[in-house]
Amino acid sequence: MRKIFLFITTFVAINSLFVSKAFGDPNPSPPTVASEAAIVLEANSGQVLYDKNANSQMYPASVTKIATAIYAIETGNLNDVVTIGSNASARHVEGTTVFLEKGEKVPLKKLVQGLLINSGNDAGVAIAEHLSGSEKQFSKDINTYLKNVIGVQNTNFENPHGLFDSDHRTTAEDLAKITRYAMKNPTFRKIFGTKELEWDGQTWDTTILTHHKLVKEEIPYEGVTGGKNGFVIQSGYTLATTAERDGLSLIVITLKGSMKNDSYDDTIKLLDYGFKNYRTSIIPKGTKFMVGDQEYIASEKIAYTYPKNEQLSKETKEDGTLKITTQEGIEIASYQLNEVVNETNNVKTELKRKPTNEVSFESIFGHLNTYLAYFSIAFLLSIIGLFYRQKI
Repeated sequence: MRKIFLFITTFVAINSLFVSKAFGDPNPSPPTVASEAAIVLEANSGQVLYDKNANSQMYPASVTKIATAIYAIETGNLNDVVTIGSNASARHVEGTTVFLEKGEKVPLKKLVQGLLINSGNDAGVAIAEHLSGSEKQFSKDINTYLKNVIGVQNTNFENPHGLFDSDHRTTAEDLAKITRYAMKNPTFRKIFGTKELEWDGQTWDTTILTHHKLVKEEIPYEGVTGGKNGFVIQSGYTLATTAERDGLSLIVITLKGSMKNDSYDDTIKLLDYGFKNYRTSIIPKGTKFMVGDQEYIASEKIAYTYPKNEQLSKETKEDGTLKITTQEGIEIASYQLNEVVNETNNVKTELKRKPTNEVSFESIFGHLNTYLAYFSIAFLLSIIGLFYRQKI
């Protein structure tokens, strides 16, 4: 009897070990970061995985240039040849430049590259004057664009480059939204992830290099797709970073690090946290759902992000609302599907997401866990039966 008891105890222990490995804490603990504000945003779903003072207005420094770049790409003609004015010459602009000269002719695309890759403040002024006539008008134009097109609420930019102005402010959340929007543009995405570029200027022939240590692989990190750093005394060290692994696309913003390494250390911690603990699932565009005799369809791709060890359920309500909930019944996301009104798939409504974090893969493990439990019970009962038959 003792041998069977030891066998059963060992079997249960091994079984428990298997289950705990498959299903850990559904609410992982975030890391501690030194930067005063930070956020981790999953780009596919738009869900926030971590935030610290993400809505506090702060000085962004050169991370501003993400907004200037996407605004120039979307509202300007990248083939335009820009004649550099005196205000945009390197002699009149503080900080990092690409050494533009008054009267020099530079394609708009090249100015955007100099702006993002080498953080050229003179390139920012040249872009602003080309698009809006002056930096003052540019600030009005870009603020309108950021609010109406991207949907940020707590940002006011006074210049195109991020040099200090007491009214030049934004938040970690707004910067994450701007970066998410910009990364959907292939031109921006390519420039944002460029490590180096040959620069043939009127007075400066060189190879410009990104200043972002993760992008140029000075600090190796798997999956980094782009980034922009910034610093002025009043802002401290700021950093925007994008990275992708296994279908998870993360945007990390850190603001007001007191030391340069703070921004990078915090960013690596937050990327590790996201990739270790979360996954994103996709419901493809065109997926159909039935509720009784009524058919609904997803008119857009639906993405939702959740802890890797959380099991979720999907249910379509009679009004066409797709609800995604935990096994405890807690709703983490809700989407309004389109109602199919005839055989040609005409629809009556648009897909709208009601933000709130799936588990298609974990659901499989949930079923396996249940089957394993049944098998364990049956197996133990068989062992006990054999023991008593031997005793008889």
